[in-house]
Amino acid sequence: MKQIDIENWKQKQHFNFFYRMDYLQYNICMDIDITHFLAYTKEQHLPFYYSMIYAAMHVLNTIEEFRYRIRDGKVILHDQVHPSFTDTSNDPEDDLFKIVTLNLDGTLSQFTHAARQASNNQQIYFDPTNLAGRDDLVYITCLPWINFTHLSHTITLNRNDSVPRISWGKYIQKEKKILLPFSVQVHHALADGLHVGNYINNLQKYLDEIK
Repeated sequence: MKQIDIENWKQKQHFNFFYRMDYLQYNICMDIDITHFLAYTKEQHLPFYYSMIYAAMHVLNTIEEFRYRIRDGKVILHDQVHPSFTDTSNDPEDDLFKIVTLNLDGTLSQFTHAARQASNNQQIYFDPTNLAGRDDLVYITCLPWINFTHLSHTITLNRNDSVPRISWGKYIQKEKKILLPFSVQVHHALADGLHVGNYINNLQKYLDEIK
């Protein structure tokens, strides 16, 4: 992790322009093609949800703008950020979700195993020991019941809240493709539409080419 010298930062003017706004986050939703990736996870007997978390986070970490965070008006850059995601309860009669947080380590297969284990072992809905004081996270959620076209998130009106939110919904088949509604919410003082576009293009490439 390092602190960015804002005065000599290429994004200085954009940061200062957007940082003064009242509502600093924006959200973009789009469909991504998971035809190949879904088939791959089934062939490898990997859970799709945890696999998608790994794919989304693996690609996100390659783009610097998604690893910026704001602390008291200062910008820092994390070496790596990690997923904090919603998951269902272990109890089939419990319809409430929990938030699971773990490091993005290992291969796709290793991560999905660790994610399943972490979720199964967590008996409480919100574990503060994994969240308190951390901003090296990306918040992830899934709505597998809805093929949405737009999504918004609950946030606090805190201009330093710069943790990205990644979400996806119910995938559907359209002609010969399987499409997944995908949502990206970021802090505009740190990431522009170009950076979101680069992320989506790189993620699509990863999903198409995984072997």
